[in-house]
Amino acid sequence: MTLMLASVTGPAEAELALETGADIVDMKDPSAGALGALPPDIVRASVARVAGRRQTSAVTGDLPMLPDTVREAAATMAATGVDYVKVGILPSEHAPDVIQALQETARSTKVVAVLFADLTPDFALVDACADAGFAGAMLDTAGKGAGRLIDHIDFLSLENFIARCHARGLIAGLAGSLEAPDVPRLLPLKPDLLGFRSALCRAGNRKSELDPQAIAIIRGLIPAQTSRRSATENIDWRLQAARGYAVGHERDVKTDRVFIRDFVVKARIGAYSHEREAEQRLRFNVEADVRRPDLKTADMREVFSYDTIRDAIELILARGHVALVEKLAEEVADQVLRDARVLSVSIRIEKLDIVPGSVGVEIKRERAKSSANVHQLFPGLAETGTPS
Repeated sequence: MTLMLASVTGPAEAELALETGADIVDMKDPSAGALGALPPDIVRASVARVAGRRQTSAVTGDLPMLPDTVREAAATMAATGVDYVKVGILPSEHAPDVIQALQETARSTKVVAVLFADLTPDFALVDACADAGFAGAMLDTAGKGAGRLIDHIDFLSLENFIARCHARGLIAGLAGSLEAPDVPRLLPLKPDLLGFRSALCRAGNRKSELDPQAIAIIRGLIPAQTSRRSATENIDWRLQAARGYAVGHERDVKTDRVFIRDFVVKARIGAYSHEREAEQRLRFNVEADVRRPDLKTADMREVFSYDTIRDAIELILARGHVALVEKLAEEVADQVLRDARVLSVSIRIEKLDIVPGSVGVEIKRERAKSSANVHQLFPGLAETGTPS
């Protein structure tokens, strides 16, 4: 489950963030830098306004990598009563010392390290944070207005960062001028939280006030963590499907087709040894049949983005050599079908450098009808097979 973190400037915005569904209320001064710190009394008042209804966090400021300075700032912010203290870790030979200096604070408060994607972050610091007892690590951007997170770091690196955090038992978060179209692209990486400020403000200006409509768009893109209880909560729908029970009729579902055509990339692919030594061109044509959106709103909440298909292709290829084009097609299909709105996907992959013309494979994969029907009526269905 991915949580939505909303950065606020004080008690009034904290209340608005609560009303509009934020999972974590984060205290920050956007006018004072990437991790501008609010005065402790404002943070304390904001925590009091939240009153335990959600988790809270606060940043310590854009501080130099001086152990004593950072430790004092973290202790001061921890005393306000926030659940998490976020500490910026800049590239520096002193970064390990700063992390070590926070070990005592981490014993009593959940400390989250913030690394910066636009400053060549050292992922080895994740291990140092885990050793010091930190609760988590995030990737953010230091230069606001100089591009979004995914402008500075590729999806494979994001996947590796999240995996490294999870391997050490840390919360993994992503932030950095994220916009609404970025959300469905990042969710498949399974971060524990996504952080926002600019996307929640009027006109996307992080220094302006929060905009309830903008918050609603982001909230609508991230599945809510709260359970929706109903009379169906104790039904194991996969067991019912195994007994021949089906909800609705898939043929009644209206669909649209989202596609990528003639998408050519270079990759290391093939079973021969020489195919490991040089890249070759692949051409992808992918069509996904998705449930037709209601389009009651003119934003990203109701649509399946073609970026999701492109990201799946690029991420799988970035992981390394693929022996079989058939295996590649299966992996892309599996990734695309993870979105519950996708009912079926057709994938054609052609190798363009083997013979005059092209060779390749074409597959079509469908979501299991029982699963699709259940998702149709219960879009919050969890992986365990019960509505959540």
